[in-house]
Amino acid sequence: MEEILNKAKQWLSDTFDSETQQEIQQLINTKAEDLADRFYKNLEFGTGGMRGIVGAGTNRINKYTLGKATQGLSNYLHKTHPNKTLKVAIGYDCRHDSEWLAKVVTNVLSANNIQVFLFDDLRPTPELSFAVNYLGCDAGIVLTASHNPPEYNGYKVYWNDGGQIVPPQDAEIINEVNSLDFSEINFNTKNNLITSIGSEIDEAFWKASLANGTFDVKGRESLKIVFTSLHGTSIKLIPEVLKRAGYTQVHIVQEQATPDGDFPTVKSPNPEEPEALKIAVDLANKIDADIVLGTDPDSDRIGIAVRDLDGNMTLLNGNQAMSMMTDFLINDWKKQGKLNGNQFVGSTIVSTNLVNEIADSYGVETKVSLTGFKWIAKMIKDYPELNFIGGGEESFGYMVGDFVRDKDAVTSALLACEMAADAKTNNSSLYKELLNLYKRHHLYKEHLISLVKKGMDGAQQIKQMMADLRSIPLTEIDGSKVKFLYDYQSSIRKNLLTGDESTIDIPKSNVLIYQTEDGTKVAARPSGTEPKIKFYFSVKTKLDTVDKITETETLLNTKIQRIIKELNL
Repeated sequence: MEEILNKAKQWLSDTFDSETQQEIQQLINTKAEDLADRFYKNLEFGTGGMRGIVGAGTNRINKYTLGKATQGLSNYLHKTHPNKTLKVAIGYDCRHDSEWLAKVVTNVLSANNIQVFLFDDLRPTPELSFAVNYLGCDAGIVLTASHNPPEYNGYKVYWNDGGQIVPPQDAEIINEVNSLDFSEINFNTKNNLITSIGSEIDEAFWKASLANGTFDVKGRESLKIVFTSLHGTSIKLIPEVLKRAGYTQVHIVQEQATPDGDFPTVKSPNPEEPEALKIAVDLANKIDADIVLGTDPDSDRIGIAVRDLDGNMTLLNGNQAMSMMTDFLINDWKKQGKLNGNQFVGSTIVSTNLVNEIADSYGVETKVSLTGFKWIAKMIKDYPELNFIGGGEESFGYMVGDFVRDKDAVTSALLACEMAADAKTNNSSLYKELLNLYKRHHLYKEHLISLVKKGMDGAQQIKQMMADLRSIPLTEIDGSKVKFLYDYQSSIRKNLLTGDESTIDIPKSNVLIYQTEDGTKVAARPSGTEPKIKFYFSVKTKLDTVDKITETETLLNTKIQRIIKELNL
């Protein structure tokens, strides 16, 4: 505790403003536990950049932690681009602190003689990724905490391709940041280097989204859509892009249409949670809508609800949505005669293998990365000789084409409507098309358990859980022998039946995946952005006929529950 106290007392110096000093002094006087949580570590770049609770301290999002990160980025840009006029684009979401934090970041960049393009108002994260390329910037930054609770905010850095930073840039930037003292942050704003951007980028983004997300389909005017932005940024772009595409029956959930960092109508503004889309689903049932679309606060994740065989609204999970989108896109390339063996789709190690089966059936390669869209964006850069069709991950994110280099709920919403309109015109539905996919390949069922472990004790518990899984590996799961153990931290794939080992050729990460002889997969992964450890389950079987969907799903769901019980989770 003495070490933490000494660290906190450094924030009482003249380097920090009086408001920050008062906040820290009050914590020193009265709240030892809170003080410890604020200073026991420094915020780090995870799978989605820096993310944390807003407040004073090294383990918080504030003027100084973001100022230091931005000073380090500025130093790195000057070091790697000497004698160049540097340009950085800045975006932010609907959170209460996002706008002023964006201005802090802007001020530091301008103070370091870097030209800044700052959005005039909140915007979706994919538009920031697009703007980096469109404006020819050297980097980009977005202030967002995605779907985290209201007290959180975050900071994501993008490189000149519009994708989030990856090796070697990420480690090199972090080294620059860590070499700095807070006193070295330059806050002396140069207003002449700051340019406000807005409508011009919106217009360019809409055009690009329409070019990549519309297809030769009929029936747009007859598709009845319910859309909710969940108090977030997508209200800025999605209604307009749907209108321009020709969708005339778009019903916006008005109670959730105004951006609001408190997210007052939901427990969590996360479209992965059925509860978040309840108001939208209620409206859909009232007006007999065909499809519900909902996005998270920064509009990179999308939730899609469609009618099942009984006419009830059901939320597609991220694996289902990405599988259907991938099939639709590859099939469109096929219809246009554009498949020639030089195409690929992107997925992640914890996403469904149904995507791989679908792509393989068309003769298209699936490249698999670590969790996080920065890795899918990196694929595009690493394989410039190949055409990127699309890519997704299980956590409700998808990217259509390569004009945006991050998950993009705007164009994904448009794609979902194109798929739904096409299915309806052909006397089908998105749900029926999903069942047809299962019948052609395998019926996959996935399940996710997230265990929240907060603070120092929680971090130690997560560390111990991963250590135990490595030192005492599972040899059997639900009666099926474990064939492969993938340890992405050591980059080793071990065949537990033969003892053979091979190298995993993707960057190291603290992830373990067990794969059994019957195709069952269990993955364990500490979250890179939240105090959680996540367990992913995937099971599969053949679906003989569509009318057996309920009983076959029940068999797979029961299997998953047996595995969860077996692992004492």
